[in-house]
Amino acid sequence: MSSPALSLPPIADAKRPALRAALRARLDAKTKPLGSLGMLEALAVDIGAIQDRNPPQMEKCAVALFAASHGAAHRVSAYPPDVTWQMVENFLAGGAAINVMARSLNVDLHIVNAGVDHEFGQRDGLIDAVVMHGTRDYTDPANAGAMTQEACEQALMRGLAFGQNLQVDALGFGEMGIGNTASASLLMHGLTGVPLAQCVGAGAGLDEAGVARKLALLDDALRVRPRPTSPLAWLATYGGLEIAMMAGAMLGAASRGTVLVIDGFIVSAALLVATRLEPNVRQYAVFAHRSAEQGHRLLLANLQAQALFDLGLRLGEGTGAALAMPLLRTACAVVRDMASFTDAGVDTATG
Repeated sequence: MSSPALSLPPIADAKRPALRAALRARLDAKTKPLGSLGMLEALAVDIGAIQDRNPPQMEKCAVALFAASHGAAHRVSAYPPDVTWQMVENFLAGGAAINVMARSLNVDLHIVNAGVDHEFGQRDGLIDAVVMHGTRDYTDPANAGAMTQEACEQALMRGLAFGQNLQVDALGFGEMGIGNTASASLLMHGLTGVPLAQCVGAGAGLDEAGVARKLALLDDALRVRPRPTSPLAWLATYGGLEIAMMAGAMLGAASRGTVLVIDGFIVSAALLVATRLEPNVRQYAVFAHRSAEQGHRLLLANLQAQALFDLGLRLGEGTGAALAMPLLRTACAVVRDMASFTDAGVDTATG
C-alpha cells in the first residue's frame, strides 16, 4: 500500500480479545453497578489493549504540535499566512491556549517545525524537522501539487522517527498551519469519497460567502490536474507538511504501543492518511472531541470513531487532545485503584 521507498514499522493488532475480556471482568468487579462508568470503562479497556497491560498506565502524557505553512493559505483562509509563524512564536513564548492547558494539566508540549515559511534560527523548545519552507499553491494550475512525492515521504518519515523515539504513555496531536482545513477537506474527500461540499467548512472563521468561495477554489483545484491514485499521491498533491509529519508520527508511536490522542478535523485527516498506509494504526487511536468544523462529524463516522466530548472547539493546536488527558488518566486509575466488592466487603446485587 505504500511507496517502495517507504519502510514502515509493523504495528501489532490491538484487538487482544482475551486481555479485553480480563479488563472488563476486572471493571465489572469494582464497587459500582455494571457499566455505570459508561465510556470511561470502554476507554480503560481500549488503553489496556493498546498497551497490552492490565492494569493500563497513564503516567506520562504529551502533545506534539506540528506547524507548517501552506502555499494556498492566502486564497482559502480568513487569516493571512504570516499568522502561522507568528503563532509559533506565541507557542515558544508560552502564551497560546495549548501552552496554558498543557501547563495546567501536567502534559508535556513539543513544538515541531515541519515546514514554516520563516527563519526561526536555533530556538529552545522548537524541534527543527523542516523539509521545505511551506508547500506550493495547489490552486495554481502551474504547480503539480503541494509537494513532490519525495518531500511528502521525507516529512512522513521524519514524523515516524519522532513518534518512535518519544517515550510516553499517550501522545496527543496538534497542528498549526493557516490553510490546513482546506487540505484536510481535500484529503477527506479523496480518501473517503464524501462529496467535497460536505467536507469543507469555515476553518479559522470564514463566513458563509467565504466558505462558498473556498469550496469553489478547492473544486477548481481538483479539476486542473489528474486525480491522484494513491493515499500518498493525495497527500503530496493537496496535503500539508504538518499533516504528513503527523501521519508518520502516528505510525511511529503506534508501533511502540503508544496511545494516540486525536484532536480535531485536521488531526483526524492525518490519521485517515495513516490508516490508508497501515490499517492497524486505527486501533491505537482515542478521539478526544468532535470539533465544530463541518466535515469532522462525517470523518469521525468514516473512521468508526466516537469522540469523548463535544465542547464546540475549533481552535486546533492540540487543545482538545490536552483536555482529554485527565480522562485517560482517570480511566487507568479506576482499573488500578478502585476497590472491588470483595476488597471492600460490599454485598453484590442478587437479582
